[in-house]
Amino acid sequence: MMTFAGFKDSFLWYSFKRDKIAIISLLVLVLLVMVAVFAPLVAPYDPYDPEMIDIMNSEIPPVWEDGGEKAFVLGTDSQGRDMLSTMIYGMRVSLIIGFGAVALQAILGVFIGLFAGYHGGFLDSFFMRAADVQLSFSYLMVAIFMSAILQAIVGVARFGEIAVPFLILVIGFSQWPQYARTVRASVLAERNKEYVEAARVAGFPSAQIIIKQIFPNTLSPILVLSTIQVANAVMSEAALSFLGLGMPIDRPSLGSLINSGFEFIFSGAWWITALPGLLLVILVLSINMLGDFLRDVFNPKLYKG
Repeated sequence: MMTFAGFKDSFLWYSFKRDKIAIISLLVLVLLVMVAVFAPLVAPYDPYDPEMIDIMNSEIPPVWEDGGEKAFVLGTDSQGRDMLSTMIYGMRVSLIIGFGAVALQAILGVFIGLFAGYHGGFLDSFFMRAADVQLSFSYLMVAIFMSAILQAIVGVARFGEIAVPFLILVIGFSQWPQYARTVRASVLAERNKEYVEAARVAGFPSAQIIIKQIFPNTLSPILVLSTIQVANAVMSEAALSFLGLGMPIDRPSLGSLINSGFEFIFSGAWWITALPGLLLVILVLSINMLGDFLRDVFNPKLYKG
């Protein structure tokens, strides 16, 4: 395991210190995640508390616009909720879904990729053909189908209570082939190397060889892929919520906030859609830029630092 002193001497740290975009991206991402984690302490209001919501305060513009109020720095939405507070809580929900979906993708995909790539044969062919079939279906189509069935079974009100685990499952199950293919390619490159052959000759069981010998050498591509997949999962949640298949309006995410304000954008209340959209862009962009940096560092042929 790498110590802190070893990390300071690593190529990753050396490259990171020289890349201003990576530094800014990480700082922005850490700031947004910390704000989301400590939303109850940071947000001026609780958008889930009916006592803090007054419909008479609906569609108040941001403080720099005519009619703005200091109590609502970024204005209010159509329900009278403070936009700043709602965006903070909405980002929290989006990140929970994003990280939860990626964790599910990683668990499924890494496990399948490791064992299919190492054993090969029928097991490999079966899972790779399953991945091909999975990738042939759009996750949006699957989500629309599953959401319609689930809402018909449990009802719209009950669906709102299980929307978060539903989105994690839909996005997670739809994207596991990305991990499986990436890990499988790494395993195929590692399984015939001398250290693996030595472990086989020593009599170690295949599961131990896979977990202790091969798996650590697949962590670099997994780390790079995870940063990209978190951004994709957050965007997927936003797309589903914008289509009305994700988070309900009373449990805001960034996607549902954009959807709720879209009908007001031409009536002058542009901030209800524009501000959550801007926050979503900043969040996804910071993750993607950090992912690009990691991809370049772990692939020296691409690195230009």
